[in-house]
Amino acid sequence: MSNLRKPSWLCVQSADPAKLKIMNDLLLTQSLNTVCKEANCPNSLECYAKKTATFMILGTICSRNCKFCNVTHGITQKVDKDEPVKVADAIVKLGLRHAVITSVTRDDLEDGGAEQFVNVIKEIKKKELDITIEVLIPDFQGNKEALKKVVVAKPHIINHNIETIERLYDSVRSQAKYKQSLELLRSVKQINSLVMTKSGIMVGLGETYDEVITVLKDLRSYDCDFITIGQYLQPSKDHYEVREYIHPDVFDRYKKEALNIGFKYVASAPLVRSSYNASDFYEAFKER
Repeated sequence: MSNLRKPSWLCVQSADPAKLKIMNDLLLTQSLNTVCKEANCPNSLECYAKKTATFMILGTICSRNCKFCNVTHGITQKVDKDEPVKVADAIVKLGLRHAVITSVTRDDLEDGGAEQFVNVIKEIKKKELDITIEVLIPDFQGNKEALKKVVVAKPHIINHNIETIERLYDSVRSQAKYKQSLELLRSVKQINSLVMTKSGIMVGLGETYDEVITVLKDLRSYDCDFITIGQYLQPSKDHYEVREYIHPDVFDRYKKEALNIGFKYVASAPLVRSSYNASDFYEAFKER
């Protein structure tokens, strides 16, 4: 683990066990997973209180082994054909108003799991809920036909995280490609310009301020609408070490820069994650 001392601004208030139990009991009953739990997200309770949750489909085992991620790597699990219905039912029972659907990366599947995303979107829409749907998707290894399936299903937001600066890809995200992730975001707009696009970057990995600004400019040049910027926290001693804890003032500077560059909505703070206050992005955009 990093020898850096964690600063006070990264302290998280204790979650209310009773509220977390309601969510966890339902997930257990339906055999569902959330990235909130699998990635040890520090904002779970806050999001639950705002009627937002991030469901993780296609199992809990990832086919990749990124050095920053807490999701387990190994032999992937069989696709659960009933999962789309289970997710939609859980959304109704929880009274969610914004659902985020993500997945482990499934390079073992021909379409990278795109069809399962589509089926979940369809099942949610069958409920005729007043709910916005956001999907946080992998890169599908650059498979544009797989991406097209998801876009045609018409979620409100398609999110794909760039994660870090291009220089650090080999050491942090070696099984992905920087330009491929950018191309994915632009392809979404080329297929359906009405779908909003979103991405996220972690800081504190050894990048410079100017390198972060370069990523922001790259994302905007590829038609990305929304951006999240948060502090990287090392999940275990086996993961990539934190190089620096970024001060909240710097996150404020990043936010101002991102808005000046042309992002429609920005969340930038130490504890921000890609699905943090996810509903705020779409609501703020609709009000413009």
